[in-house]
Amino acid sequence: MPSKQDILDLYFMDSRYKLIDIAAFLDRIDRHEGETDFRYDGFHKALEAMLNPGDKPRAQAVLEALSDHSDEPIPEATIQGAFGAARK
Repeated sequence: MPSKQDILDLYFMDSRYKLIDIAAFLDRIDRHEGETDFRYDGFHKALEAMLNPGDKPRAQAVLEALSDHSDEPIPEATIQGAFGAARK
């Protein structure tokens, strides 16, 4: 089993890149005019879940923060695809 140091050696630079990319994404949104939508709110909720996952693994907490937890199916799909975050 790899050590924490092994994991850092293997994945730190890739994770660093992804973190900077997320920061740049949020900066782009901040620089532009207009309103955000449910995806922006969902993204912030997922970031909070990553920082404070409680007793869950971080990946699970993030996925659950972005997931639609509704029990009832919608009557009809209006698109063929997904938005990546739950609408409120």
